[in-house]
Amino acid sequence: MDVRLLVKAVGFFLLVLIGIPGNMYILLKFAVVRVMEKKLLPANIILMVLSLVNLLIVISRVIPQYLHAIGVENLLDDTKCKVFVYTYRVSRAMSICTTSLLSCHQCILIAPKVKLWASLKQKVTHNIWKIILIILLVNLVLYRTSLMYVHSKKNATTSPYTLHLVYCDTDYLNYINYITNGIVFASRDFLFVGMMAMASSYIVYTLLHHEKSIRGMRSSDKAHGKSVEYKASRAVILLVTLYVLLFGFDNSMWMYTLTLSNVKPDMNDVRIALACSYSAMSPVVIIATNPKLHIKQKFALWSRLLLFNHQRCTEKSIHVECVS
Repeated sequence: MDVRLLVKAVGFFLLVLIGIPGNMYILLKFAVVRVMEKKLLPANIILMVLSLVNLLIVISRVIPQYLHAIGVENLLDDTKCKVFVYTYRVSRAMSICTTSLLSCHQCILIAPKVKLWASLKQKVTHNIWKIILIILLVNLVLYRTSLMYVHSKKNATTSPYTLHLVYCDTDYLNYINYITNGIVFASRDFLFVGMMAMASSYIVYTLLHHEKSIRGMRSSDKAHGKSVEYKASRAVILLVTLYVLLFGFDNSMWMYTLTLSNVKPDMNDVRIALACSYSAMSPVVIIATNPKLHIKQKFALWSRLLLFNHQRCTEKSIHVECVS
């Protein structure tokens, strides 16, 4: 195997190896928490949606890249190309929007308890699913028109304004379509990254302010309450920092490709690896920083389940004795 293909295969295989189990673990663990505790915190709902879209990114983009690198040819026809490319683009858009929503939500949570922030916190908390659904519908509609440019690879000559995506090509036909799509979607990405950055900056400022205000306090309860709040905020900042770094590298290359008349496949592979790295690496950050996902929490949930079953069995046995 060519060294270039070997490096690409190993790189994408590592993304699959980390991304699929990590995101699946988060989804299943939060599902168990939802069943056991009868509810999920809004932040955990956002993380659950983030893991789902990240899983779809790995499936729709990283796996085809890996299969192509190991020599699998002609995997997708026109219809499958449209499904995979559309799924990837909507999922990637949802990933950036959900991460931005997470940072804004945490920003609202730690804001001062004034009337405006309290009202906004209540509205966001009670309507988190509606907000996520609206974001999803907007992205579904936004990317619907781009499907007309996607088709499977053919022997026919494509225009110079074509993005080559291993099994599929996205041929924008002319420079106007090519540059318009690039600017529109890049602007959308920069908008949400800007929101992440502003929310994270406010979180950092608030944390520093609180640390100064509670310095010297001896109340362990206050310290414990603050530490929980701080840990959640630091976890969000870590996720946002990871996304911004990878986003910066990815979009720097994207802006560079807009100046080229013919983008080489190797450059697309590097961009895809950068764009998908967040989907594979973010589960590591989420699992490491979220107490609900820790191993010890797993045993606590199972203990609670066993206790619940024991109580039900006891109640049933008492009922039988009373009836008899």
